[in-house]
Amino acid sequence: QVQLVESGGGLVQPGGSLRLSCAASGSIFSDNAMGWYRQVPGKQRGLVGIVTSGGSTYYAGSVKGRFTISRDNAKNTVYLQMRNLKPEETAVYCCTAYGHIMVLGPKYWGEGTQVTVSS
Repeated sequence: QVQLVESGGGLVQPGGSLRLSCAASGSIFSDNAMGWYRQVPGKQRGLVGIVTSGGSTYYAGSVKGRFTISRDNAKNTVYLQMRNLKPEETAVYCCTAYGHIMVLGPKYWGEGTQVTVSS
């Protein structure tokens, strides 16, 4: 059974930074691409970024240059470092794991962690 557990969310001021972690358990991680999505209430869930099994990264245009995704395969953990956060980025941030066919989208989802950007 695959489990993804996010942590690190909280309240941060505009312009601040936050680092999210996602711990994976089960028969998944080092061979799988991992991603972060976020959902604002009432809006469609959106991709934040992806890190492949080889460490290559892809980011949504709105976060490029401010957010960094990384992974530690020894710890089965993926990270999302967020800098210069904006109020409109208040959302639930979810960790995902892809199967072997990435175009099918994420196969597993965590429950998410709330990030609130407010003064």
